[in-house]
Amino acid sequence: METANAVGSKAPAPAQVRGSVSSGTLGRHLARRLVEIGVSDVFSVPGDFNLTLLDHLVAEPELNLVGCCNELNAGYAADGYARARGVGACVVTFTVGGLSVLNAIAGAYSENLPVICIVGGPNTNDYGTNRILHHTIGLPDFSQELRCFQTITCSQAVVNNLDDAHELIDTAISTALKESKPVYISISCNLPGIPHPTFCREPVPFFLVPKASNELGLEAAVEATADFLNKAVKPVIVGGPKLREAGAQKAFMEFAEASGFPIAVMPSGKGLVPEHHPHFIGTYWGAVSSSFCGEIVESADAYVFVGPIFNDYSSVGYSLLIKKEKSVIVQPNRVTIGNGPSLGWVFMAEFLSALAKKLKKNSTALENYRRIYVPPGVPLKREQNEPLRVNVLFKHIQAMLSGDTAIISETGDSWFNCQKLCLPENCGYEFQMQYGSIGWSVGATLGYAQAAKDKRVIACIGDGSFQVTAQDISTMIRCGQRSIIFLINNSGYTIEVEIHDGPYNVIKNWDYTGLVNAIHNGEGKCWTAKVRNEDELTKAIETTMGEEKDSLCFIEILVHKDDTSKELLEWGSRVAAANSRPPNPQ
Repeated sequence: METANAVGSKAPAPAQVRGSVSSGTLGRHLARRLVEIGVSDVFSVPGDFNLTLLDHLVAEPELNLVGCCNELNAGYAADGYARARGVGACVVTFTVGGLSVLNAIAGAYSENLPVICIVGGPNTNDYGTNRILHHTIGLPDFSQELRCFQTITCSQAVVNNLDDAHELIDTAISTALKESKPVYISISCNLPGIPHPTFCREPVPFFLVPKASNELGLEAAVEATADFLNKAVKPVIVGGPKLREAGAQKAFMEFAEASGFPIAVMPSGKGLVPEHHPHFIGTYWGAVSSSFCGEIVESADAYVFVGPIFNDYSSVGYSLLIKKEKSVIVQPNRVTIGNGPSLGWVFMAEFLSALAKKLKKNSTALENYRRIYVPPGVPLKREQNEPLRVNVLFKHIQAMLSGDTAIISETGDSWFNCQKLCLPENCGYEFQMQYGSIGWSVGATLGYAQAAKDKRVIACIGDGSFQVTAQDISTMIRCGQRSIIFLINNSGYTIEVEIHDGPYNVIKNWDYTGLVNAIHNGEGKCWTAKVRNEDELTKAIETTMGEEKDSLCFIEILVHKDDTSKELLEWGSRVAAANSRPPNPQ
């Protein structure tokens, strides 16, 4: 069958066949497949059902097995890795591991990330019997894990027979790449090491036939959109998160250059659109947009949303002042123009490139933006030994950014503070807006840093989120990573406080630097600091960029519990209002 290279990654050339026919095993085939699609690190937690499979992954010289502290973090790490590399993979054991990684895989599904989730399954002889196995819920039916994964993966393969194992594995992996979604592969524990004729040669490299638009549909969509936009007086473009899934970032900029329209980005699309471009005007996020950006977008008479996701969070509690009749919605495989035509099997990159050739240049909205724009203010001058404010912290983080860094923003007030950072060219940026699972950033930082070793990751994590997944700081140290983690200690779940306060939003304070020092335990390179004021922060940042530049650096920032961005205050009140709507009359 024809299969594929990972979107956005260059797979290494297949190595020469090693060994004899006897090396043709399921385990080796899977290992080579992962290497071919661009995976060089697999995040795992061992369990008795996957140990033999792990042996084969370890034996593959181009594959590095990264042992994680728990399955949830292994899944989050595969998510972060896929963001940087185009595809990620994790390996866990049956049911206890599978159900533990489930939340991370659901997050990858919501964020359109191809993650290969591999589970070591029961011995083939136990299928179809009345035997009760350990690591299960005590029933002889082994399908519970599969049923859980069916709703959060785009393909599932239960490999308990070598005759169709090759086909099942290749179909699942190629489906993940085509759909840009996670897949589930369960492999019986007694199969990885058994030779089989279907595995007797080096796997043929993956190749996917590129998707081509319906030509008539493409022509109609381009003609209707060009007519719609060329009649507009002050149109704008807004980039969304599905630009990544569609592989359309280059075509997006081609369209933007040709049109002359100002470029905004949805919050979940930050990092996918170059912010150094002269047409860039900021983040469009309704009432909490970048200054002057929201006004320009919402006053436009036509807006092109490219790859958007409109949910209650991105719409600030459904309060966007956007009108359907003024909009063009470009999804990865469909274009909808105002209240008029909606054309399917029209692919985003092809559409944008073709549209760019049909547009009249129109910079009216961009000129309006430049006319009204006033540069943002700077934090007020501090008093001597004044406690550190969050806006002062992010002023310093802004100065740390370059094309050799990447920002990981945890769910919480970091969402809003990181949105205000101006990203230099090639600076990475990731956060999990659709799923919003607190704790995601610890595993994602591990995975992203492992995939993008040319960048230094700067992670902004709240204390409440860190308590969920703190253990895998250990794995970062073991892997020799040099990320910088700002742990923002404001004594609780601040984002929840601004939506709906209560005693449940207060957490037990930890000695966070003490915890990380205990995890470090003198092995590997790790440096910590506790910061209370700007002078201490300045000194800590100088150390991370200087003598500790090759270490994992963990800086605990102590701030007041009510020190939040104004955007969180506004957003929280609007989301609270949406959550508290009374039931519709029956």
